[in-house]
Amino acid sequence: MGVTQFNDYDQLAEYMDRLGLFHMDLTLSRMEAFWKARGLPDIPVVHVVGTNGKGSTSTFFGSIARAHGLKTGLFTSPHFLSPRERVQVNRTVLPRALWVELANEILSTPGGDELTYFEFQTCLAMLAFERQEVDVAIMEAGLGGKFDATNVFKPCLTLFTPIGMDHEKILGPTLKDIARDKAGAIHGGSHVITGVQVTEALIPLQDRAKAVGARFMYAVDMADPVEDDLLGLPGIHQSANARLALAGWRYYAVEKDIRSEHVAELFGLETAFLPGRMQWIELGGKAFILDGAHNSHALEALSAALHAEDIRPGAVVFACLKDKDCTAMLPLVQGLTDGPILVPSMENERASDAETLAGLLGETARSAESMEQALEACEDVEGPILVCGSLYLLSEFYLLHPEFLSPN
Repeated sequence: MGVTQFNDYDQLAEYMDRLGLFHMDLTLSRMEAFWKARGLPDIPVVHVVGTNGKGSTSTFFGSIARAHGLKTGLFTSPHFLSPRERVQVNRTVLPRALWVELANEILSTPGGDELTYFEFQTCLAMLAFERQEVDVAIMEAGLGGKFDATNVFKPCLTLFTPIGMDHEKILGPTLKDIARDKAGAIHGGSHVITGVQVTEALIPLQDRAKAVGARFMYAVDMADPVEDDLLGLPGIHQSANARLALAGWRYYAVEKDIRSEHVAELFGLETAFLPGRMQWIELGGKAFILDGAHNSHALEALSAALHAEDIRPGAVVFACLKDKDCTAMLPLVQGLTDGPILVPSMENERASDAETLAGLLGETARSAESMEQALEACEDVEGPILVCGSLYLLSEFYLLHPEFLSPN
């Protein structure tokens, strides 16, 4: 793209914008060529793959590891306000100057200028973890498994969160197709732990592990259930994510000859923080629940979590991307509240049309020109206001109120 070196972070940010946030070219050839030229860092990698719960599971694992004194690198996606959120060391984003240094290292490596947006950031994350000398790198897959950029690293452990219907246009029309793609993250001779899966998703994982000679294990056999009231991330659905992370940590600790302490495990689970996961905040005297549920599988989990705590939102602010299966999501959204449903327009090229979506949601739904207007329409609502449907929708909330991106 005509850039040989970046002088500052603003120039780097412009370059990443030009790469295109949603541009995808599903192949590992560019990543493999880059790391062949550069040489892979000697860092233990924990790979987290699945449909829902990847960010939470990654966060729990990292928090437990930190509680045991490990220096952790965490790579997640998407971000809310800045790409810098995607790469953290010990839960801290890296300075802009370091991003520029690492980006220049990428461009100076053969093939670095050919990487896509997500590939570029995946490479930057691993270079950062090498530079910061982390003890373990926790890499969350972006989309799928087989051709995901994170799959170029050979992990010491792979964790599978629940697999559900999502990205059907890219990964395939059936759950079996999606699971097969994600199963491509299982490498020969590797160690794999899965959370609870429906049979249609589990069988492709088992088949792939058997075919390549990977050790395949189940979180339910390795860790007891974790009470959700002990977790830093609220909601009964987080118990399963925490159990998978705990099972993964205990296996990792044995493999790396680390003594796992029960008190440290609990502390790690209790102090985990990730914005936008059934996050309760107060704003202008009103309670809000911010949740990134962005497909029917996640909305079902959110609905169950709210019901378990006897919470009935007074209103819902909802929007989704047009490549999602909105048909399956609509009745779930309608069932979340007896009050109004506000559908704001999003500043996103993939966003569904707000007016059309509101029409599909029925008489209680209406569109809004922006997130700000949607919030203003909830001023007279009694009870908590739920914001859900897309992490990109939440980013528009955090743009107005960035203070909620950090722990209270």
